[in-house]
Amino acid sequence: MALDTAARTPAPPSDPAASRLPVAALIALATAAFVTCLTETLPAGVLPAMGASFGVGDSAMGQAITVYAAGTALTAIPLTTITARWRRRTLLLVAMAGFAATNTLTALSTAFAEALIARSLAGVAAGLAWSLLAGYAARIAPPHLSGRAIAVALAGIPIALSLGVPGGTLLGDAFGWRVPFLVMSGVTVVLLGCILAVVPDLPGDDRLERPSARAAIAIPGVAPVLLVTLLFVVGHTALYAFVSPVLGHAGMGGSTGAVLLGFGLASMVGLWLVGAMIDRRLRAMTIIGTLIVAGAAMTLALAGQHRWLVYPAVAVWGLGWGGIPTLLQTAISTAGRSMTDVVQAMLVTVWNLATAAGGVVGGLLLAGLGAGGLPWAVPAILAPALLTIVLGRRYAFPAPAVAGPGR
Repeated sequence: MALDTAARTPAPPSDPAASRLPVAALIALATAAFVTCLTETLPAGVLPAMGASFGVGDSAMGQAITVYAAGTALTAIPLTTITARWRRRTLLLVAMAGFAATNTLTALSTAFAEALIARSLAGVAAGLAWSLLAGYAARIAPPHLSGRAIAVALAGIPIALSLGVPGGTLLGDAFGWRVPFLVMSGVTVVLLGCILAVVPDLPGDDRLERPSARAAIAIPGVAPVLLVTLLFVVGHTALYAFVSPVLGHAGMGGSTGAVLLGFGLASMVGLWLVGAMIDRRLRAMTIIGTLIVAGAAMTLALAGQHRWLVYPAVAVWGLGWGGIPTLLQTAISTAGRSMTDVVQAMLVTVWNLATAAGGVVGGLLLAGLGAGGLPWAVPAILAPALLTIVLGRRYAFPAPAVAGPGR
């Protein structure tokens, strides 16, 4: 989203609100992130039951996740451009209403094609939401706390992964796979009222010429952040999507749920740590997170011979990964602050394309290297990302002296 002059100007020091985060509004945005992330990932927990109800196999039903990502990737940039002048709260309400409608349609689907259509439309709503949330959080917070505000708003992501998916899976096992989708719709309806009550409205971009992706990519720092996003998400997804066979290689195939719960809880800790320091140490935290994820993957590769390494390796992986979405969204918002909505939409598009690519790359690596060799590929993929971060000292991942106070 575009940052208007009033949003960029710090409040007078005498204003007590200038030093505080708008907690209620940020919790509402975090809940929106929770709904967005859980809508995307819930089918993974109820996939067999969904497939059985439509008479298709797991591989076919898995396309419910693929079409969601495709809907997001194909529409995030054009929709962000088209809605650039919309009031921000109106746009957020439209995105959340889209989730309420599409999750209800998914739950009520009687045919496989209907479910896929509903999921693709949910992906469109996600494209709007992800391109909006981080910038919205930054704009309603004091400028020196913008990174922390983004971290709070995106806390819904690890909560959805660590608690939402297991909870939705248990609910689906007990009452049928349609129930958790209906529950999500109900939560979203309540959220709409909360957004109206506590989230301040902000203007859209009133410039005569709408910002374009071509102009945004030319801003110094934007392209390097997108490259790091591509590499990081491909590397992470390649391992995460096939963590079950990796764990099976270590003799822990029956513990996948417990291991991923540990990953999710560690991700929440990682996000908290990043949120506490991002406004002062964005560059350092991004470098450290990259090294931690690479090191955790190498440690997990050794778990084939040393099973006791699995839990600490996955916990460290979650610790490093937990803050990465916040770090990357803050980095691109900082680099492209004059075109925040557009660069956030570009990040969303690259993220979803990388997620799809990561599944393909992971499958090829699994076939070529085996479950024991797959984790070794992650540090190789992250190496050029780390180099890009180190070289992006001036614009993409600025050092504190370059970024100025607070960064």
